[in-house]
Amino acid sequence: MTDDTTPALTLHDVAVSYGSDTVVHDVSLDVLRGQWLAIVGPNGAGKSTVLKAMAGLVPHDGSVTIDGTDVARLSPSERARHIGYAPQSPALPERLTVTDYVLLGRTPHLGALARETAHDLSIVEDALDRLDLHGLAGRRLGTLSGGEAQRAVLARVLAQRTALLLLDEPTTGLDIGHVQTLLERLDRLRTEDGTTVVTTLHDLTIAAQYADELVLVDHGCIVAAGKPSEVLTAERLHEHYAADVEVLTTTDGHPVVVPRRTPRT
Repeated sequence: MTDDTTPALTLHDVAVSYGSDTVVHDVSLDVLRGQWLAIVGPNGAGKSTVLKAMAGLVPHDGSVTIDGTDVARLSPSERARHIGYAPQSPALPERLTVTDYVLLGRTPHLGALARETAHDLSIVEDALDRLDLHGLAGRRLGTLSGGEAQRAVLARVLAQRTALLLLDEPTTGLDIGHVQTLLERLDRLRTEDGTTVVTTLHDLTIAAQYADELVLVDHGCIVAAGKPSEVLTAERLHEHYAADVEVLTTTDGHPVVVPRRTPRT
């Protein structure tokens, strides 16, 4: 991770409303360059909406800035050159092959009538390799399993070659082996390329292992932020998840959240 203390991403008093319903309230945070921030919280807490606000995809009050530039001032193509965003459940063109779909990630870097170059194709090959997709490169998206499709979506985002990745539940549908492979490769992007990563994650133990910092969101508000060991306490998880858990520690110091059954009487 880089030592640069300049924020890559800043949210200041961000609020999002759908009609008369305010679902995100006055969220302020900084994400440093090369940092991995995980947004966690119970279902319906507003995690995905915060991520969409970061990506400039939903109207919001307050400000979101990337490298000092207000996201609201960027055109869609400019945003796509700065931000790689992967939604949790994207609509996929079923007849497109995996390679052609990943190639769409290069679109923001091409002129209006320009065709992809050898450089673009090389970047696509690299993205396929990073997500272990070469064996599926010629398959149509409609024939993929949920986990395979999720990897294709992430490969398209990686092909954008942005300095900021916003990933909404990137491990959905993946088995534990592919979860580890994916997250290790994301972590390598940070260390090798200085990429800044923001993810929403349901699995608190996985989030604690990979993220530098966690932001716990509930009812659209940040209720805790800091190192995983600071955020993930049994008392806090009981309060915001209504869960009875123990928080253990691995040999290398990462918190592990373990559900605890209520004893039978």
